[in-house]
Amino acid sequence: MRISVVDVGSKTVRLVVADADGGVPLPVHTAKWRLRLSEQVAPGGPIPEQSLEQLVHAVAEASRTASRWGAAGPLAFATAVVRNAPNRREVLHTVRARTGVDLCTLPGEVEAELTFLGARRWMGWRSGPLALLDIGGGSLEVAFGRGRLPDFVASLPLGAGRLTHEFFEDEDPPSPERVRALRRKVRHQLRDVAARIRWEGPRTAVATSRTFQQLGRLCGAAPGRHGPFEDRQLHRAELRQAIARLSALPAAERARLPGISAPRAAQSLAGAVIGHTAMKLTGLSAVTICPWAIREGVLLRHIEDGPSWWAEVTRRSEEAAPAEPVPLRIAATASG
Repeated sequence: MRISVVDVGSKTVRLVVADADGGVPLPVHTAKWRLRLSEQVAPGGPIPEQSLEQLVHAVAEASRTASRWGAAGPLAFATAVVRNAPNRREVLHTVRARTGVDLCTLPGEVEAELTFLGARRWMGWRSGPLALLDIGGGSLEVAFGRGRLPDFVASLPLGAGRLTHEFFEDEDPPSPERVRALRRKVRHQLRDVAARIRWEGPRTAVATSRTFQQLGRLCGAAPGRHGPFEDRQLHRAELRQAIARLSALPAAERARLPGISAPRAAQSLAGAVIGHTAMKLTGLSAVTICPWAIREGVLLRHIEDGPSWWAEVTRRSEEAAPAEPVPLRIAATASG
């Protein structure tokens, strides 16, 4: 069986086509289309018409690419930048009408659950009680669990793009006062969630997302060309040093640093502050950079439970504000 997933994020639309034989999503093709929605949409603001046109084109191209690779219609979802837009329904309906793809949005807590599922499968049972941090453009997801599913999840409006817009929009590089103000906000909003993680006492901590991958590379982790099985660690002390390095440079010069891409250079400092503050508050001295995240979680969920759950997700995305996350209900016989 060949399946595909389309992830509409704050910067790009990403496609993964995978073979699902044996219960493991093994990628056969990946592609991405740059949108940079976070640069065109203020946090919580509407998706403008030009950006919607670009989104429609990218999703249509992703769907055609998936078809050429022998996959059925993609499982397509959008993260915080679309989820929080006041014209969210219009965006989803337009994409569906013009591409035939049922793009949906996921509640932040469901994003955290699915990301945890992907990370748990990658790390395996030997990782024990597992804590997860995931920095997106619009939100920060935190999860903890002892099994294949998290016991605790939280989604907070602490994304790297969102906080860059709020604190650093008119200063490049920002003043030390602005950096401290950003850190205070993260500390205030994350305090209770971090206390729960400390209380749980994770044996292993993982970080996912492009933000953490690039920060890991900046702090000395192996480059992506070494493959997904390379052990990549990000240490809190090194991340602290990276903050000093990033805060002294304008965005254009940050893009020359190892691992920092030009599209993410502007938000790399906010991402580093969020990551370091989250690690400090949760008592994590280091995290493992995990290559599996939400896209793999969606594929795993589809493999294990079939299409019925995704149909329910799509239906609920029509609602302006879903009241309850869609339960995962992973089969008890699934391997960890």
